[in-house]
Amino acid sequence: MAGGKMKKEKSKHTSAPYQGGVTFHKSKGQHILKNPLLVDSIVQKAGIKSTDVILEIGPGTGNLTKKLLEAGKMVIAVELDSRMVLELERRFQGTPYSTRLKVIQGDVLKTDLPYFDICVANIPYQISSPLTFKLLFHQPAFRCAVIMFQKEFAMRLVAQPGDKLYCRLSVNTQLYARVSHLLKVGRNNFRPPPKVDSSVVRIEPRKPRPQVNAKEWDGFIRICFIRKNKTLGSIFRLKHVLSLLEKNYKTLQALQSSQNASLGNTDIGMDIISSLGDSKEDQNMEMDVGSDNEMEVEDGDDDEDTEGEVSEFKVKVLDVLREGQFEEKRASKLTQQEFLYLLSLFNKAGIHFS
Repeated sequence: MAGGKMKKEKSKHTSAPYQGGVTFHKSKGQHILKNPLLVDSIVQKAGIKSTDVILEIGPGTGNLTKKLLEAGKMVIAVELDSRMVLELERRFQGTPYSTRLKVIQGDVLKTDLPYFDICVANIPYQISSPLTFKLLFHQPAFRCAVIMFQKEFAMRLVAQPGDKLYCRLSVNTQLYARVSHLLKVGRNNFRPPPKVDSSVVRIEPRKPRPQVNAKEWDGFIRICFIRKNKTLGSIFRLKHVLSLLEKNYKTLQALQSSQNASLGNTDIGMDIISSLGDSKEDQNMEMDVGSDNEMEVEDGDDDEDTEGEVSEFKVKVLDVLREGQFEEKRASKLTQQEFLYLLSLFNKAGIHFS
């Protein structure tokens, strides 16, 4: 067996051979599913139709690809590693599946994805966040994605208000999609085994798409989750938060004054803000949804205003929180609807986050 003849020094912690002679590199996130029962379960839970065009990301040597070809009409496989591309083409060459398999060699994050009905993938975990939002902003919207993630990342995706792992990732993802947990997957189901357990998650884009300015929403959620277990009243009293919002407020006021003077249109300012959500950049943006801990601010390092420091703008911000009864609430316990309502109150008061 070719894999058994490889020198030991080439089979360290970062790579492992497979029986066909291809070496898998852990550093590149190459962990191939080896349990056929698990592969069958993933395909079954994906609910693939015989007419479906399926997108597979990181097909590796084709264990999952074969089952997808059996279930759907066509598989479009995106693979970065040229060795895996050759292995994949060799595996299906001369079979009835060869005409229904299209292999794209390249980085999926930099690739313009073609039309597909469903995505089924065992992905390199280091691209989990950017890939999730690339898929969520893909047009036209697909029916669903069934993806293998690192377990903790998956639990953040599906976390609900009040859960320990509820964070910006949870809120941002669930704005655009319904997310559900399907399977827990132990590390021994892979070759080579990763250091962490995994989970399979189902993502279904919401239709119609939420009518929200993506940059405005992301800026708002970032601020709310600066310290997710502190009250919103405490967060919106922070000097750097007030400074950012006041700068946005004054910029908008200046735009409104300029446009009103030249066009005599008192509504033009809001038209400018609304138009931001229609740009191509917004439709294709990738949200930075780093870990919750990265957003936390230690109590000793905050810059919260003292009670004696009261500005007109600060009063305006706090009045919005009080109007919606949000001053004593915490981001860690707010629902999607509550976040949307609070954002609408801020925008109504002329306060914006992008």
